[in-house]
Order: sequence, then structure tokens, then C-alpha cells
Amino acid sequence: MTKPPATVRELIREQYASLTQAERKFANALLANYPAAGLASITIVASNAEVSTPTVARMVQKLGFKGYPQFHQALLKELEAKGSGPTQRRANWASEAPEGHLLNRFAQAVTDNLSQTFSNVDSEQFDAAVRQLADTEGRLYVVGGRITRALADYAFTHFQAIRQRVTHMTSSSATWPHYVLDMVEGDTLLMFDVRRYETNLQRLAELASERGVQVILITDQWSSPIGSVAAQTFNCWVEIPSAWDSNISTMMLLEAMISAAQEERWDETRARYEKLDTIFDTTRLFRKFT
Repeated sequence: MTKPPATVRELIREQYASLTQAERKFANALLANYPAAGLASITIVASNAEVSTPTVARMVQKLGFKGYPQFHQALLKELEAKGSGPTQRRANWASEAPEGHLLNRFAQAVTDNLSQTFSNVDSEQFDAAVRQLADTEGRLYVVGGRITRALADYAFTHFQAIRQRVTHMTSSSATWPHYVLDMVEGDTLLMFDVRRYETNLQRLAELASERGVQVILITDQWSSPIGSVAAQTFNCWVEIPSAWDSNISTMMLLEAMISAAQEERWDETRARYEKLDTIFDTTRLFRKFT
């Protein structure tokens, strides 16, 4: 399967070391409000970032664009992709589908997604998020959306075994104010939000952030608006030959976080696992083999 073109965000990360101080200032302004900060005219974009128009022009050329119009079109296409539904997604990949069985194209797409996802994870940011997830001084809340609630449920099951004070928020946003009522500074909110981003999740993130809660966001490559209030944001590549996006790279990142959080507090977690096994034995939930 043909590898999708790099996003502007990816190009900035690749070329960041080669940018001048002024160009980095524009790049940082764009990434802080991505991609909206780059969707106006070159003069307005430069003014908003407090840099000169020539600075913007030079930077977009360093990213590989012939000029600002081509750069602007690339951002518009990314914005369109963020809001596309299942029908449009299938049309996109079907129109460009190469020869070969769907299984082979699917496998290649998933492999590319995993590679892109893990190559773009900042290890220091990952470690900081894991420390938050493992810290029982604050409560850990977990929530997902229409598609990602399955990921939230999976995360809750594991983190509840690893540590104390874990709350799985229901999928009904009508109940969320009750959870927010008990949130305090030092708590952590692990959120999953992928395109087409859910406005109720964004409002929840804003309310939690206002109360001093550290938001950890797991999203797709286009990035949920929740990123503007998140302490850490992790982008997972999700496109596959389907009308739906894939959760494979998202699940892999989540499992890496679960594993790291387990190791972060292994002595306490091991004790919890042993107590949990004792309870399982008492309830005879699982078949025992002798």
C-alpha cells in the first residue's frame, strides 16, 4: 500500500533542527493551534505568530513546499480529513487502492501505522504520562467516546488491577458532572478521542483542566482539539483500507503505557495481583487446572 504523504506536523518535526529561531517561533505557534493557525493568509499568519512574512515563506519552503499556497492547501486537506466520515474514508482509499489482496494491503497499512506512531512518541513525555498514571496520590479517571469507549474499558480493567483509586466514567455525558464534582487538583484524566472529535469530550477536558486535573490524551494523527488543554498528547496513526479507522496502533500504545505503569509501581502492583488471584480463587471465577 502506498505510504500516505507526511503531514505538515510531521514535516516540522523532521526539519525542526534546521529551522532558524524565527522559523521555530512560527512553527511553535502553528503546532500550538494546529492546523487552524496556518489557515489564514500569509500576512495574517505571520502577524499572529509575531514573525515576518518572509520568515513564514522561508519555513514552508524548508518543509518542501513550493510556496505558501501549496502549504495552505496541505493544511486544508488535513482539516478535511479530520472531519471525514466512513463513506468518504472508504472512497479515499478505494480510489487509490493498488493491486493485491486486501489482507496484504491491510497488513502493510497497520505496519506503517505502528511505525509512524511509535517513531513520533516522545520518550520523556511518555515517561511523564506513565508516572501520572501510576501515581495513587491522585485519582485516575478514564473515559472514551463513541468508538473509543472500548479502549477506555480495556484501560480501566488493567489500571484497576495495577493501582487503587481508578474510576471508569460512563459513556453517558449526562452523568459526567457528577464525576467532575469530585475531581481535584492532582487527579489524572485519561481520555481517548479520535476523528470525528466529540464536543462533549472536549468540554469535559476543559472542565477537568480548570480544576487542576492533568489530562492525558490519546488521539489520532490529526489530533483532537482536546490537545489544547492536555498535559500530554499522544498521536496514533489509524488509516487502513476501510470505511473505519484502526485502533491497533492506539491499543499498542495503551498496552505500552499499562506495562510501564505496572513496572513503575511493581512491588505494590504485585501485591495487588496476588490478592486479586486469591479473590478469584475464592469466587471460582476461572477454571483451575491441576
